[in-house]
Amino acid sequence: MKVTQALLSVSDKSGVVEFARQLAALGVELLSTGGTAKALRDAGLDVTDVGDYTGFPEMLDGRVKTLHPKVHGGILARRDVPEHLATIEAHHIPRIDLVVVNLYPFQATVAKAGCTLADAIENIDIGGPTMVRAAAKNHGNEAGGVGIVTEPADYAAIIDELTANACTLSHKTRFELARKAFTHTARYDAAIANWLTAVNADKLDDSAAPERVEYPAKLQLAFDKVQDLRYGENPHQTAAFYRDLNVPVGAIAGYTQLQGKELSYNNIGDADATWECLKAFDPATPACVIVKHANPCGVAFGATAEEAYRRAFTTDREAAYGGIIAFNQTVDVAAAEAVAGQFAEVIIAPAYTPEALAIFAAKKNLRILTCPLGRISQSDYKRVGGGLLVQTYDDAIIQPADLKVVTQRAPSETEIRDMLFAWNVAKFVKSNCIVYAKDGLTLGIGSGQVKRVDSAVIAKIKAEAAGLPLAGCAAASEAFLPFRDGLDVLAQAGATALIQPGGSIRDDEVIAAADEQNIAMVFTGVRHFRH
Repeated sequence: MKVTQALLSVSDKSGVVEFARQLAALGVELLSTGGTAKALRDAGLDVTDVGDYTGFPEMLDGRVKTLHPKVHGGILARRDVPEHLATIEAHHIPRIDLVVVNLYPFQATVAKAGCTLADAIENIDIGGPTMVRAAAKNHGNEAGGVGIVTEPADYAAIIDELTANACTLSHKTRFELARKAFTHTARYDAAIANWLTAVNADKLDDSAAPERVEYPAKLQLAFDKVQDLRYGENPHQTAAFYRDLNVPVGAIAGYTQLQGKELSYNNIGDADATWECLKAFDPATPACVIVKHANPCGVAFGATAEEAYRRAFTTDREAAYGGIIAFNQTVDVAAAEAVAGQFAEVIIAPAYTPEALAIFAAKKNLRILTCPLGRISQSDYKRVGGGLLVQTYDDAIIQPADLKVVTQRAPSETEIRDMLFAWNVAKFVKSNCIVYAKDGLTLGIGSGQVKRVDSAVIAKIKAEAAGLPLAGCAAASEAFLPFRDGLDVLAQAGATALIQPGGSIRDDEVIAAADEQNIAMVFTGVRHFRH
């Protein structure tokens, strides 16, 4: 069934004039409303206003314009039911075969500083979602139906198909457009629900920006599927990767894959841990992070990307096997040649030289990703049985001025630098953890133990196995030391400085132990549990 009449009513007018011009060239009659009709008419197109079409003017400040049987009858009449077609013919209702609608900018409105409750409510579209849902419901079958277009990005493909197929749209195309349309209205309603259920209903004032709580009473989430994955964390589990509708700059979900096998569930999870740890450091200083099973196993600074990698690799050569490697600098030939000698699953960097990519091309299975640098601030979600935990992102940053010296000996500038480096790594190590570091290099990392003293011992053993002396190093603990035994292990290992949050009921005992062994200790007042 040919497209004979189209209704266009869009908030986002990008591309709509040219789209309408092409429809008119195909012989499609144009029906429109308000600002859209004016834009089309100003472009010299022959367009009928909905008010003239229905015999009723737009009214109530535009709140009522398309809510009319002559509009919805033309959209909702089933093309494969003779009685429907006879009914609209009897009432002189022409078919509307193509509906081009996107909605009032509610999300953009409430994102503006000082948006009042009245402004937010006024930007809730009524007629638009009704038309979108009506057209999507009646997308039809092989006998014909309505095409619903909600995204300007689809205009060109729609024109191509109409041109190639005698001004008709296939059932498959109409079905795909309907799916997009229902998603469009669902996400629109979700945005409204999330915003309104975060408004404090006890303090309503239409003329002012409403008082809002941090977490809405009813939480609606929306993600787009990027791909199905071969399997989940284990081969007997199925999995898929979904991306936020608006990926923050610097988030791993904004990656571009340049070569290699399809990313796995574990690749993506570990890549996120690697990239977030890397971004804890100043991008002006070349740095490399190697992660295995979501834990850093080597982190280092260097004069170049190559040197940073070679130093990071020394922390735990065995654990680095099959890991994820991230750089905060462009990967050049020297760095690529160094990394090519190791088996890695994924390499991530903001950029690569062509020569470096040529070296990696020989390793067909190696996944090469680019991702922009940038700190992100987003909600953090964790699924639990029958529920969802939501929290703000752990973006606390500690500067030297934030440190509280609690021991008789204050740390030197070198010790402070080493402590802050170790602290930034510890933030991304599974709790309980201890990190030894010196001169911009992790010497030993103990992760995920139920007793912190065990993490201190494990990190010491790893450093000794790697041949990295701990004498004069700094140590970091992402949470407080509950007993002095952990500090005693650090002292025996050779650490001369410790950074930790503080806050234990035995802080005095731990401070006394540090003083006994001439360790400079500072409290941050911030912890970084990571489970």
